[in-house]
Amino acid sequence: MKSIETRDVTDYVENNIGSFHTKRLQSLEKLKLNQVLKRKNPYLFKARNILTAHDLVKTLLDAYLSSQEETIFGDFLEGLAIFINGTVFDGKKSSAGGIDLEFDKNGIRYIVSIKSGPNWGNSRQINKLRDDFKKAKIILRTSNSNLQIVAVNGCCYGRDNKPDKGEYFKYCGQTFWEFISGNEYLYVEFIESLGHKAKEKNEAFLQAYSEIVNKFTFEFTQKYCIDGRIDWDALVKFNSSIVKPQ
Repeated sequence: MKSIETRDVTDYVENNIGSFHTKRLQSLEKLKLNQVLKRKNPYLFKARNILTAHDLVKTLLDAYLSSQEETIFGDFLEGLAIFINGTVFDGKKSSAGGIDLEFDKNGIRYIVSIKSGPNWGNSRQINKLRDDFKKAKIILRTSNSNLQIVAVNGCCYGRDNKPDKGEYFKYCGQTFWEFISGNEYLYVEFIESLGHKAKEKNEAFLQAYSEIVNKFTFEFTQKYCIDGRIDWDALVKFNSSIVKPQ
């Protein structure tokens, strides 16, 4: 086991956090109004009594972007975790399906699937995780039948007070970051560096965001408003009607 300096983690974050902001902005710039309208529940917005095109567009856009940002930032945190573990334990990105990280510690081969937070999946997704762990263990033991393998679902934030799930362990937040680094306090040590150039990057994002809101609001009023009122029938039909074959 090697040690990792806080400065090394900070340097990685500052050198790579820009990719999060870039992908976040690119996701926004590629977005189309119809793409957002198809993915969100029009009945919910009617039930919330949203009356203006601007409010509806902004609510739709914010919900969509929140989901996108969670995915993009999750990819960044996965990269950070692999970098840290690679420095300390010579861990590496796994080639096994559904497994993000492999490393050896105290004579044990750990296979890790990294998620953003503890509430990441439904029962079907969790069953797939179990299957991925089983398949990875079979593959790894083909070359060494005596290899001791432990599967871990690592979550970058949150808590789970019952980590032993039988077929695998679930380590969240502080427990996860200590597990991959050996540093009890790492989970708080890199938080400040995440703000590197955040103000500058967010200003560019907010400018693009404002333009998209205005553009989508104008487009929405042209297609889904009559005499200044939202045409809910037209919106629901676009979102949910049967597409007849031509």
